[in-house]
Amino acid sequence: MKKILIIEDDANICALERDYLEANGFEVSTAANGTTGLEAALTNNYDLILLDIMLPGTDGMEVCRRIRESKDIPILLVSAKKEDLDKITGLGYGADDYIVKPFSPKELVARVIAHISRYERLTAKNENSFAEAKTIEADGLKLDGRSRRAFVNSTELNLTNKEFDLLYFLASSPDTVFSKEDLFSKIWNYDSIGETSTITVHVNRIRDKIKEVDPSMDFIHTVWGKGYRFNK
Repeated sequence: MKKILIIEDDANICALERDYLEANGFEVSTAANGTTGLEAALTNNYDLILLDIMLPGTDGMEVCRRIRESKDIPILLVSAKKEDLDKITGLGYGADDYIVKPFSPKELVARVIAHISRYERLTAKNENSFAEAKTIEADGLKLDGRSRRAFVNSTELNLTNKEFDLLYFLASSPDTVFSKEDLFSKIWNYDSIGETSTITVHVNRIRDKIKEVDPSMDFIHTVWGKGYRFNK
């Protein structure tokens, strides 16, 4: 049975999330503030964490950052805030996805299932298919598919899992234009569920991290009205 940790201070929302997840076969633990939630996340093993941003004690962004320092499990942010700044900050701290209140419980369950399934496939691939992973190099950029590490001019980039996946996928098919919907389906593994603006946030984060090392590098190009393309 897959284990989920819900860190949410709103008792009604927490109960709703717990009930739907338990009805779909998950074992659910809960925490009502960031401090106890962070302690639970760091001391126990979970398959996914649902994390509210606005929390008493330690806020959700700090909880996300601290979890990501030591654990690689999926983190799904939940918040009433819709501003892009919140998304950029949360995803920058290592969260995998973002869902805005109010949300459909069925959508929440679908996202949880998708993220856990994808994480398991990725883990299995890393453990069992190293021989198939390849290294991609393009004008100072190096992506090591085996170790899942990215380098610009020999300087390693601090990419989250989703950022690496997105960059590696685009670099694997240079000069091919992918729509946001295509990328959402390929990287997040579900169709038309959630906000494709997540793609924009991740692309911008990747660009920023590359330019921090070399401002002249611009690998991911926006094709207006179409999507994104990797140019060697």
